[in-house]
Amino acid sequence: MATAVNADSPTGRGGNVQMTFAYSSAYDQRFAGVARQLESYAAADPGFSAQLSIRVHGDLMLEMAVGPYLSIDSLTGVYSVTKGVAGLVIATLIDQGLLELDHPVSTFWPEFAQNGKEAVTVRQLLSHQAGLPLAARTLRLEELTDRSAAEVLATQRPLWHPGTAFGYHALTIGILMEELVRRLTGRTLQEVYETSIRAPLDADFFLGLPESVEGRYVGVRDIELTEDQARELASRPPLDSLATAVFTNTDAPDDRSPTGVSSNNEVIRRSGPAAIGGVGSAHGLALLYAATLPGAPHPIASPDAFAVMAQQQSWGMDRVLNVMNCFGVVFMLPQPRMPFGGLGAYGHDGAGGALAFADPTTGLSFGYIPVPMQYPGGADHRSLELARLAAEATRRAS
Repeated sequence: MATAVNADSPTGRGGNVQMTFAYSSAYDQRFAGVARQLESYAAADPGFSAQLSIRVHGDLMLEMAVGPYLSIDSLTGVYSVTKGVAGLVIATLIDQGLLELDHPVSTFWPEFAQNGKEAVTVRQLLSHQAGLPLAARTLRLEELTDRSAAEVLATQRPLWHPGTAFGYHALTIGILMEELVRRLTGRTLQEVYETSIRAPLDADFFLGLPESVEGRYVGVRDIELTEDQARELASRPPLDSLATAVFTNTDAPDDRSPTGVSSNNEVIRRSGPAAIGGVGSAHGLALLYAATLPGAPHPIASPDAFAVMAQQQSWGMDRVLNVMNCFGVVFMLPQPRMPFGGLGAYGHDGAGGALAFADPTTGLSFGYIPVPMQYPGGADHRSLELARLAAEATRRAS
């Protein structure tokens, strides 16, 4: 599918971009401005690579990859973008009437009703309000792939009274989603995703990368800081004790090495934990989110189910990240710090800079994955600018 383009120009249309390679399929000319913007990022930084895929009402409008590390067909890790993909499974359970958001979690998971969690609702649990942003003890890496971590969370007391605050459950929200799916379906979240969502769409995004496509995997690469970025990072105050604990809650090193908690670790890559372990392409992400929109020929769930999940549940200062944040049910929602879409849009970013979302008001679905990891983490200025330009082009195309 990918076609190499002259290295002298990201799309063979003039200019000189040393050490930069681009791969591009045809794109709708109404999205040429988006393409030029992505090309400009590669031209300015020969070490920058990215995939970008844009659909409108399901139709492919733009498919590109730039830079030395990625082709359109590459698969790589996207950290917390995985949460939004796992949320697609939650949408199917809501749509089928199996999961009621205002029921106590213990309705579906009786062991959860311990240590002040008896009244915690599914809605609170899946919008980062339950006070369980970390496990009460350090989790072994292998516990992220079985039910041990869920058992720990079921027995512990919340760090805050549920509903009085919210804070990013960076790792634990995936564990909690997985256990709910097990209780309701008798299968793992990853199995439900594969059989009910990924395989029918033939989406290039996996929660558990098969060995058969391992040859397309491109490893996550560490952030490459400029001198100014390094100084700014060094000048920041240290993380508070809660944030530090949340991001050091496993026995694996917090790095991109083969022993860390990224998809570079084969255990993570093969098992696909619902919070951090997704591996795929921008093409796969845009295709998945397109299947959540009204009028999709093969919808993942009803538009009403996604409207319910896109309703704001948590807004304000995130107790863990100490920034303004906004969540629906599982999904991140647009807000002033992260204006990736219009009212009603939903999606998720990832620590490496990836972003995927859908906007039902325009029919836009968007997938973006950069390599290496981008500063300062999460959806960065490049992804947000590309999303803004994509929205403008979508309005022109309508």
